[in-house]
Amino acid sequence: MDMSFSPEDEAFRAEVRQFLADRLPSRLSEKVRLQQELTKAEIEEWHATLNERGWLAGNWPKEFGGAGWTAIQRHIFEEESARAFAPRVLPFGIAMLGPVLQKFGSKEQQDRFLPRILNGQDWWCQGYSEPGAGSDLAAVKTTAVRDGDHYVVNGQKTWTTLGQHANWIFCLVRTRTEGKPQEGISFLLIDMTTPGITVRPIVLLEGTPEVNEVFFDDVRVPVENLVGEENQGWTYAKYLLTHERTNIAGVGFATAGLAALKRIARAQVANGKSLLDNPLFAARVAQVEIDLMAMSTTNLRMLAQAAAGQAPGVESSMLKLKGTQIRQAINDLTRRAVGPWALAFPSEALEGANDDRPPGPPEAAAATRAYLNNRKLSIYGGSSEVQRGIIAKQMLGL
Repeated sequence: MDMSFSPEDEAFRAEVRQFLADRLPSRLSEKVRLQQELTKAEIEEWHATLNERGWLAGNWPKEFGGAGWTAIQRHIFEEESARAFAPRVLPFGIAMLGPVLQKFGSKEQQDRFLPRILNGQDWWCQGYSEPGAGSDLAAVKTTAVRDGDHYVVNGQKTWTTLGQHANWIFCLVRTRTEGKPQEGISFLLIDMTTPGITVRPIVLLEGTPEVNEVFFDDVRVPVENLVGEENQGWTYAKYLLTHERTNIAGVGFATAGLAALKRIARAQVANGKSLLDNPLFAARVAQVEIDLMAMSTTNLRMLAQAAAGQAPGVESSMLKLKGTQIRQAINDLTRRAVGPWALAFPSEALEGANDDRPPGPPEAAAATRAYLNNRKLSIYGGSSEVQRGIIAKQMLGL
C-alpha cells in the first residue's frame, strides 16, 4: 500500500516507526489489535506519550503547540500508527475543536483551552446530535437563552461518544427561533461539571457503553464560552464537520485492517489451499484493496489542498462515504474469513472477562467486535445518505 514518497518523507516514516517501536507499550497495542476497549487511563497515557514527543497534534500549527506536519507527514503518521496497532488519537479536542478555536475562537479562548487539550487537563466530547436532529443538525432544539452574563441551556444531546469520561463538551445550541433554522444556532463550550448536567450511557451492539445521552436542565454557561458570534454556529459546525469527515475516512485503520484480513485469510486452509486461493474471495479482497488505494490518493490530495490554505469541500463527504464502505467491507470479509468462530459472543466473552477467553483463534472475537461496532460508521459523522445528498448537491448540482 506504500505509495511513492520523497526521501525526506521516508526518513520521517522511519522516525515514526522507531518511535512506535520504542514507546508504544505492547499491552496497549495488543488490546487495540484485539479490538478491546481501552480505559480512560490508557488513552490518556498514550496521549501524554505523544504530547511529550510533540506529536499529539500533528494537524495544528506550531504557533499553537502542534507539530506543524505536512499533509504527507500526517498521512504517514496515521498509517504507521494503525499498522503498529497504536491507540487512535481521540479527535474531539485535537481534530475537531482545536481547528475551530484556532480559526474562530478569541485569543482568550485559544490561550485557555488549547494548552489544556494538549496536556490532557481537558477531555472534550461533541454535543451535536439530538433525538430528531441527528443527520439533520439544523433541527437542533437544545436552547441557550441569554440571562445577563450567562446562557441558560436546556435540552438533550445523544450519541455522545465517550461523554462519560469528558469534563467539557462543545455544543450546538439554539439561540434564536425565528428565520431559517441554520441562522439561529450558536457554538457553546460547556463545563460538564456544571450543575444540571446528567450523563446516561447507551450500550452498543457489541456490549460497550461507548456513547451516551447528555441532558441539560437549566445549565448556566458563561457568555465568554460562546465561540465566535451568536447565531453563527452553523458556519463553525460545517467547518468542524469537514475536518471530522476527513479524519474518519480511516485510511490508516483500513490499511491495517486489510493487512490483518490477508493474514487471517492466508492462515485459513482447506483441502491444502488457503482462503486467499479461493478465486471469489481473492477477487473481493482485491477490489477492496483497489478502492483503498484510490481513496488513499484522494485523501492525500485533499490534505495537500488543506495544507495550502484551501478549506475542505465536498471531497470530505466523498472520503467519509467511501471510507465507511471500505472499512465495513474489510470487517465483513474478516468475519467471513474466521468462519463459524465469528459467531457473536456475549460481550463478557469478547473482552475475556475473568480470564475466560472466547473459543477459537484470538482474531475471531476481534473480527466479531469490529464488525458489530463499525456498523455505526454508516451513521455517525453524518450518515451515508446525507453524504450522498451533499455530493449530489454541491458537485453534481442536483
